[in-house]
Amino acid sequence: MISGVLVAHQPAYLPWPGFFSRLLDVDQFLLLDHVQFSRGGWQQRNYVRTAAGRQLMTVPVIHHAGQSISQVQISGDRWRLRHWRTISQAYRRAPYYGQWSEQLEGIYARSWERLADLNVALIELLLDAFGIRLRLLRSSHLQPAGRSTSMLASLCELTGSTILRVGAGAAGTSGYLDQALLAGVGISVEVASYTSCPYPQAFPGFTGNLSALDLLLNCGPKAREILAEGSDITRLRGEAVAG
Repeated sequence: MISGVLVAHQPAYLPWPGFFSRLLDVDQFLLLDHVQFSRGGWQQRNYVRTAAGRQLMTVPVIHHAGQSISQVQISGDRWRLRHWRTISQAYRRAPYYGQWSEQLEGIYARSWERLADLNVALIELLLDAFGIRLRLLRSSHLQPAGRSTSMLASLCELTGSTILRVGAGAAGTSGYLDQALLAGVGISVEVASYTSCPYPQAFPGFTGNLSALDLLLNCGPKAREILAEGSDITRLRGEAVAG
């Protein structure tokens, strides 16, 4: 387990496997729930695989311009039964559905006020299922200073981190990351990427870019190995550090 590495990500709804693949060797994970909510993004939706193919599930929200993710409220309760029916019908024949169905159903049986709290509950279930043991933090509880890279630098300081692990989008030419600023305060950068590795699914063929729930219910204890196989962690300047 690596200490001193900060992985920060917005709390997504039933995140995809790449969300978890970057967490396999760290001891803390920061959910960026103080940043501005983006309607129609992955914070409120994701895909599962049904007999008809990929199906998008979206949590309806009450959203006002400029709200942080932590402030966004869920609109009503009718969506919960729809989502649970979709999941149960899609995965009831999956090998590991029975192992996790009770916990999943318990989450969908609850009435949720805030989107972030729902997402955290599902993320915690998936972390446990994948055997990922770490300290889960929320940025809204830390009150970091600044925006963009300076905000990430502040979070590194608040969490005692000297390495920032980001996704390829943040580190790319169109990304917002200012490596010079980070280097100036003693923070190095790692870039995490994920390649979907085909695995047996409940229906013939393989469909990628789904919620990690699909991986869990189809592969159970082998899911962590599949996450590791698809994961690649490199130094920002190209030096491989893990894979």
